[in-house]
Amino acid sequence: MALQHILPGRLGFGTAPLGNMFRAIPDEEARATVEAAWDQGIRYFDTAPLYGSGLSEQRLGEVLSTKPRDEFVLSTKVGRVILDEREETARDLGEKGGLFEHGNPNKILHEWTADATERSIEGSLKRLGTDRLDIVWVHDIAQDFHGDQWLAKFEEARTGAFRVLSRLRDEGVIKAWGLGVNKTEPIELTLALDEPKPDGFLLAGRYTLLDHEHALQRLLPMAQEQGVDMVVGGPYSSGVLAGGTHFEYQQAPAEIIERVGRIKALADKHGVSIKAAALQFSLAHPASAAAVAGATRPSRIAEDLAALNETVPAAFWTELRAAGLISPAAPLPQNA
Repeated sequence: MALQHILPGRLGFGTAPLGNMFRAIPDEEARATVEAAWDQGIRYFDTAPLYGSGLSEQRLGEVLSTKPRDEFVLSTKVGRVILDEREETARDLGEKGGLFEHGNPNKILHEWTADATERSIEGSLKRLGTDRLDIVWVHDIAQDFHGDQWLAKFEEARTGAFRVLSRLRDEGVIKAWGLGVNKTEPIELTLALDEPKPDGFLLAGRYTLLDHEHALQRLLPMAQEQGVDMVVGGPYSSGVLAGGTHFEYQQAPAEIIERVGRIKALADKHGVSIKAAALQFSLAHPASAAAVAGATRPSRIAEDLAALNETVPAAFWTELRAAGLISPAAPLPQNA
């Protein structure tokens, strides 16, 4: 089923920060943030076992388990099974090493086989306190986690997770499945397969104001041709497009800071918030069904909704394009 027919709005709540990403968040702050999202009308929530070794799912579940299940859409991910035993050594999370150092201490089994996929779903349902999932993403079968071994992990998922999720969708247990990755190549490879196709994909960080050329060249035309929708993850590029200092989950390098400064100067000139520019750009592509933005403070939810609804003048986009800050091929928001 096309994601646009499943998702209840253009903005979803991404819960990676609830897994204590970058910092230890008090339980009450996490709870208040989810409640703020609900109170302000957010009805799509995305999480994953990886986020704090199950902590994000637990925190999200504490709140959502008190809400009417038919009133929201829930997605989580497979590829990580959270074990009962503690992790005694530093985690190997590829380019995201140390990202969830403040999360739960549980060991994580990184596996995309059929058996691991079913175990992963079972664990997620328990932590989330729910009886069903709407969308399941196959998580991180890409270069940023596995380097040269990523194709082997992709093959493990192709013969394991892909087939399990296709069956669950066909049986009506889940509504949709796809890939949740930070790179375009695994999605391109999936769309080229003759096997059962995904319904959509969650692409983090690859369709933003700062990084969209590669996705425009090959991936998005393929997706449109096949009628496969995209959920944009990380529309603020880990925070640097929302006043933060992180890009790609690490401290932003000088060239990124400089580029953001140029975008912000134009935004200021036109009276536009850079957050609105970033969010509306990510949603302007016809393949974009929604964007999921993370938050750890209740006030951020109101900011995201304001950014979604802010009026951005066409002249701003014209200048941004003239300055070479967005691709000539990138679709612009409709009001532009």
